Amino acid sequence: MLTRGDDYPLHQTPEPVAYAGTDRNFYDRYFFNGYSEDGSLFFAAAMGLYPQLDIIDASFCLLIDGVQHNIRASRRLGSERLDLAVGPVRIEIVEPLRQLRLTVSDNDGPVTADIVFTARHAPIEEPRFTRRNGPRMFMDYTRMTQSGSWFGAVSCDGRDFALSGETHLGTRDRSWGIRPVGAPESQPPPAGSLPQFYWLWAPLNFSQHATFFHTNDDAEGAGWNRRAVVDTLGNGATDYDQTRYEVRYAGETRRVESLHVSLTPDGDAALLIEPAGPDFHMSGLGYTHPVWGHGMDHGKLETAYDTIPAADADPHQQLHWHIQAFARATLTLAGEEHRGHGVLEQLLIGPHAPSGFTGLLDPAG
Repeated sequence: MLTRGDDYPLHQTPEPVAYAGTDRNFYDRYFFNGYSEDGSLFFAAAMGLYPQLDIIDASFCLLIDGVQHNIRASRRLGSERLDLAVGPVRIEIVEPLRQLRLTVSDNDGPVTADIVFTARHAPIEEPRFTRRNGPRMFMDYTRMTQSGSWFGAVSCDGRDFALSGETHLGTRDRSWGIRPVGAPESQPPPAGSLPQFYWLWAPLNFSQHATFFHTNDDAEGAGWNRRAVVDTLGNGATDYDQTRYEVRYAGETRRVESLHVSLTPDGDAALLIEPAGPDFHMSGLGYTHPVWGHGMDHGKLETAYDTIPAADADPHQQLHWHIQAFARATLTLAGEEHRGHGVLEQLLIGPHAPSGFTGLLDPAG
């Protein structure tokens, strides 16, 4: 089956681009977030393609005045991987690895948008994520992460919010490979222990720097995928592969109150990340959502709109396990402190010995 993608030099196998290997869980995904300097306006978007399932889905979420508005859409892919529009949500690659346009036209909800992301630095390639559940592949994917500026406008209920690159920053990523998508497996691998996934992901913006830290820990607290990068804008990036971190949780919860990352053994380079709210719920983008999960089949075309009032978000409910928290940050380099802001993404499920977690969702301490 030939598609428009076959006219681009993108082939990875002897077959047409429409055929992405043999694993049903293969995916190809865009993610974006953006925020005002004070965190009062926060938005995020995602678009995922699932070639083996022949589905594409997308979402756009706006968090403002204590309410998260979620625009959702899904359609059949028809094997055409260069048609980056799903209902009202569209992505346009203006300049690869540099500038992308995101539009949200009229839909079932009150939110529309026409905004452009412009990168502040070259993309960061995160270490390849490879993880098995017993003998079965659970995840095997690559992600690139890139922070930038937003220009354009977002509207909600007739109110227009102008975005300026001076005051509205954010991050986008691209990931592709294998991770669970679509309907649940008919015969999952035998479960010998509680589900476990400890994930912290923190892209941050400073006036002269962009930084990045993430960790995936096992139940004992060992980081099976962990990395930090500091990009001095205009002067290139420094990688830190041997990082340590300390986390403090808020009360008897699994929500992070502060995260201190030592980038060098002597502490000469470090990050302090302090969530300041609001919490953005990743279920708005499909993560852990029982109906609008990634790759679910909604037919030829389906759109939806719903809201998450912040006051109703119970962290023990599945829809609210996975969050991105707007955060203040301090970067220390050679004894000099730099102030910035960004997000701290958190998905903390199951045991984690350093935190004192032993059950599925038991709190710290």
